Amino acid sequence: MKSIPKIYWIFFVLLLVSEVVGFAMRPNQPGLYVLKVQFAPLAIALPFLIAKSIRSHFRRWLYTYTILQFAVLAIDYLSAGHAGLIQIATTFIPAFLFWLILFGIWNVGKLRDSAAIRALLLSTIAWTLYGLAFPPLPLGPAALVLLVPWFIVLNRYTRGQAIFATFWSGMVYNTINYYWIYNVMNVETAPSGLICLGVVLLIAFFSAYSVFAAFIYSLARDIKIKGIRPLLVLYPLFYAGLEMTRTRGDFAFPWSHVGYVFGSNLELIQMLSIVGIFGYSTLVIASNMIVAKALERPGVKAKWPVLTPVAILTVLLVHGSVVLSAPEAQPFYGADSDENPTIAMVQPSIKQGEKWSRARYDSITTKTFGMVNDSVKPGTDIIILAETAIPDHIRRQRKTIQTLHDMTEQHQASILVGALDFKRNPKGSPRKFDIYNASFLFTPGDSTDYQRYIKKHLVPFSERIPFDDIFPILNYVDLGEGDFVPGKETPVYGPFKWTPFICYDAIFGDLVREAINAGSRLMVNITNDGWFGRSTAPYQHLNLVRYRAIENGMPSARLANSGISSFIDQYGHYSMNTAIFTDRVIQRKMQLKTRDTLYQHIGDHVETALLWFFLVYLMATAAFAFKNRRNMKQAD
Repeated sequence: MKSIPKIYWIFFVLLLVSEVVGFAMRPNQPGLYVLKVQFAPLAIALPFLIAKSIRSHFRRWLYTYTILQFAVLAIDYLSAGHAGLIQIATTFIPAFLFWLILFGIWNVGKLRDSAAIRALLLSTIAWTLYGLAFPPLPLGPAALVLLVPWFIVLNRYTRGQAIFATFWSGMVYNTINYYWIYNVMNVETAPSGLICLGVVLLIAFFSAYSVFAAFIYSLARDIKIKGIRPLLVLYPLFYAGLEMTRTRGDFAFPWSHVGYVFGSNLELIQMLSIVGIFGYSTLVIASNMIVAKALERPGVKAKWPVLTPVAILTVLLVHGSVVLSAPEAQPFYGADSDENPTIAMVQPSIKQGEKWSRARYDSITTKTFGMVNDSVKPGTDIIILAETAIPDHIRRQRKTIQTLHDMTEQHQASILVGALDFKRNPKGSPRKFDIYNASFLFTPGDSTDYQRYIKKHLVPFSERIPFDDIFPILNYVDLGEGDFVPGKETPVYGPFKWTPFICYDAIFGDLVREAINAGSRLMVNITNDGWFGRSTAPYQHLNLVRYRAIENGMPSARLANSGISSFIDQYGHYSMNTAIFTDRVIQRKMQLKTRDTLYQHIGDHVETALLWFFLVYLMATAAFAFKNRRNMKQAD
């Protein structure tokens, strides 16, 4: 305490007084507010940087300011449930800019390091090629060796060099995977600059996963127990556990697990029914690790492990060929049975920029309903219309509801249609309305009612601000997002025992298994991939649904507003795939689930175990790393 100069205490007291004054003047209103006096703490803090004793301890100055600002912000929120926008900005922006400058300085230092540049080159080659391996791109089977250069970097280079190389190569990789998000700028209501910043931050966030994986690997490689590296041996399972964390919580976005690269070859993905997607991710990481390690060992005999990818591909190919050679594994085997429904799916290809235009509502619904009346054949059991095929809150459109009821009678078929819905909340609630992205089932013989399913997994920041249920104040934030409320129920509709899944829902294996456990025998996935434009994203999305079908033996009828629409059987065969941005109605007898898979029964347990393994692995790595560091200090 004696080492702290007197001017620092003057700075602290003045800062505290300004915080108290600002806190006392806060308005008595819910949600977010603007109070200009909250600029005062920053205005008071900045002049103190003139003092050399403060400037030489800049971090102490910054962290004192930030912690005090954050404490007042937290007290404001916890005591009254509201917060000042200026307080939020002046709390986080200075610290963020400081860390950004430090990050820039760190990168400049690495760019002057020739070894770090070599590491960056190797890592970028690996992750760029891996980004080109996901369907419909062609490098899928090569995934078992594509990451070898990255593991060479992790094995040979320092921790700082490896992390530098991993972050920037991860930015390249995730840009290849998610470049299509820029299309949102063409149709979203938020400012395009804000969306662009959001895309960059999203790509950086996903790259941080790779950085974390590299950091843990660099710790595990240095931990030896009786001459072996047990944590390194278990690293592929840790990596699968890290991917599992992307399937849980409000930030869930399990789009590009490394195991998704094999989707262009049906034989290679039949083992999904046994090991699931995370088994494939484990195989990919293990194969690349083994090859990288073998290349570093001297001698011809030590090189034999480089054949590991060949062995894995052979096993996958032989297993898949045997599975698909069975009579019951032939495309849509038994679909012509009388117990199976005839399904028609209507792809109207409504442009996303036009979809939510009130002036075009009538033309949009007229086109969609006209395709039903003109192209759906007699004898159809279920007619599927896309996500938000009705571009409005359906209860505001009584005439449209009546038209849908009339169509069910005319075609003697059930109609599933996507639309929005709402519920008015009591006065004083952070939300005036709960808004739902939902589907509605209209059935013949029921002229007054319909059944509703609400989308359960909402896309972070696009459809919902994460944690808005935990922090109600976030409901006052408007960044142009959908601001939806997630659903809770998993319906099974008769008489064919099928379950609707809206867009994102269909890529979550636990939701598919939940439906199966409730008795469902068919997944009907409605989506609107028009957001993605002409990109790889619609093909990637289709591939994810195909993986779920094979994992769980769950046939899928998938309708996308702008394509790709497809029927997928329980072994992953496609039927009648549509081209993107074409108007088309596809119709066929659809197979119901008759296949029982191992992963269907163990998937929930496997994925829960992976999460626990991930946590235990982290604790073990931290404990051994701390012990090694302490031993090194004692040796010095």
